[in-house]
Amino acid sequence: MLGLALFTSSASGFEARSLDGSGNNLSHPSWGQVGTPYRRVARARYADGAGAPAGGPNSRYLSNRVFNDLGQNIFSERGVSQWVWTWGQFMDHTFGLAQDGTDRRPVPFASGDPLERFRNDLGSLSFTRDAAAPGTGASAASPRQQVNTVSSFIDGWSVYGGSPDRLEWLRVGPVDGLMADNGASLMLTPDGYLPRASARGNAAAAPPMVVDGGLRLRPQTAVVAGDRRANENMALTAVHTLFAREHNRIVRALPATLPAEERFQIARRVVGAEQQFITYREFLPAVGVKLPSYRGYDPNVNPSLGNEFATVAYRAHSMIHGEFDLTVAGRPLVVQLGQAFFNPDIVQTLGLGSILSGLANETQYKNDEQIDDSLRSVLFQMPAPGAADPVACFTTPGTPGCFQGVADLGALDVERGRDHGMPAYNEMRQAFGLAPRRTFRSITGEASDRFPRDPKLDPAHPVDDPDSIDFVKLLDGEGHPVKAGTPAAAEDVRVGVRRTPLAARLRAIYGSVKKVDAFVGVVSERHVPGSEFGELQRAIWTRQFEALRTGDRFFYRNDPALDEIRSRYGIDYRHTLGDLIALNTEVRRAALPGNVFLAPQGN
Repeated sequence: MLGLALFTSSASGFEARSLDGSGNNLSHPSWGQVGTPYRRVARARYADGAGAPAGGPNSRYLSNRVFNDLGQNIFSERGVSQWVWTWGQFMDHTFGLAQDGTDRRPVPFASGDPLERFRNDLGSLSFTRDAAAPGTGASAASPRQQVNTVSSFIDGWSVYGGSPDRLEWLRVGPVDGLMADNGASLMLTPDGYLPRASARGNAAAAPPMVVDGGLRLRPQTAVVAGDRRANENMALTAVHTLFAREHNRIVRALPATLPAEERFQIARRVVGAEQQFITYREFLPAVGVKLPSYRGYDPNVNPSLGNEFATVAYRAHSMIHGEFDLTVAGRPLVVQLGQAFFNPDIVQTLGLGSILSGLANETQYKNDEQIDDSLRSVLFQMPAPGAADPVACFTTPGTPGCFQGVADLGALDVERGRDHGMPAYNEMRQAFGLAPRRTFRSITGEASDRFPRDPKLDPAHPVDDPDSIDFVKLLDGEGHPVKAGTPAAAEDVRVGVRRTPLAARLRAIYGSVKKVDAFVGVVSERHVPGSEFGELQRAIWTRQFEALRTGDRFFYRNDPALDEIRSRYGIDYRHTLGDLIALNTEVRRAALPGNVFLAPQGN
């Protein structure tokens, strides 16, 4: 096996990043390294002080009353595009992934809940706790911590991975344990798409990739990339493909007389800088996160990912669309998220340029408490004992002899917060320097936290009345009413008013503001003007992204090697995301918005 310290310097004379994040800080070489615990800002909250998850309302019950969007699309009031959630997920898969555990804690599913609209033959939602960091969780003196299995840097991890074994497989050349005989380029298909697990013959020997859905039946067709989650949806797979192409584009632009290892390391250095440049110059400004002026690298700043950031603030699942509106070969096409789920074939079928440009031309959903049913109530089937056609259970809805199950990302976000010992909402606000909220209406910004006197509501149990979450008013971006059931209701709504205030439903569920789960409080907050976030979410993002740049010795604004590469070879990292799409697909730059994170008006 190749050692992690293989690439400590390059033939160009500049020091190269380690693959696993180690050694970035010379005085604290483990800061940001793979396999280290997430950092905490707030004190851990466990039921026993050590590691038992804190209690709270049943998360599916809560989801049905808070996260349930009833199929009504509510779009970003500031018009950010679908690139925001796509890039956000790509970055998430660059700097964070908790270590899987084995402690199963299923969430009870009440089929008799009057607000339940789905069937779940399994009787519960599957949930497994993340693993505890070694030496933690046995007592209150050392509460349970979780391990980040990805390096905490914006460093191209999603393209190259964190181990020489994975990288050697991804690079052109033999897999023989000797990186010295590999080419400078990443392996792609002849038409420029990511390699499949079977690309080198034995799919079982390929680097492990996460597979789900129909891909479980044919794991040999999964695409292989730096991060093992690259098959999750077609947008994510497309971005992985874009940056693999970008690496190879840079390699082709370098003199062929340079050694392969030198060309590889130069391209890797530039790709990491491009990801940083796009994140700090386009992505963060688009969502309204404004950082203090950059003052250079500070070796006293630990850039390691924060538990509150990874577990609560960065789980913006309400932004994700249930469908993609694309133009393929000049014709409009709508792709449902379910069709794009663990289906890498669709990227080649539709074409990379069509997918990437489509993300730029459609407004994404509002970052709020409402989550699309394609994520909040994902339906899946599995074979029941004695099923006549077990394979069809995975591929054909409604097949007789199959169990139907439900997965709920919103409910699991709540459970994950309890699993990781996240403090209650107000405790987290205080940990990040914000005043606690005293009332539910001060969280949501609504005028009341009481249920209205409405003849359609059950006065005894209004929170359990299905009519309580009906939409009674829809408004477009200019404040004009939109009629339910019309095309405008599907494409133009920026504000949805429900029969009961969110604050009233939160009050009925929790009883006291002190008991609100941090995740629920974060997504329920009124947005800060000029931002896609409430006050707490924005504060957590600001602190984390400031640490990710200030505590990174190789941050693009602190890296003289990038100036040397530009001077010597004419290769510049200062590209917008739109530039990279145009450089690596058939899409013309003029056909894309100037900033692809902001959708054209009217879309």
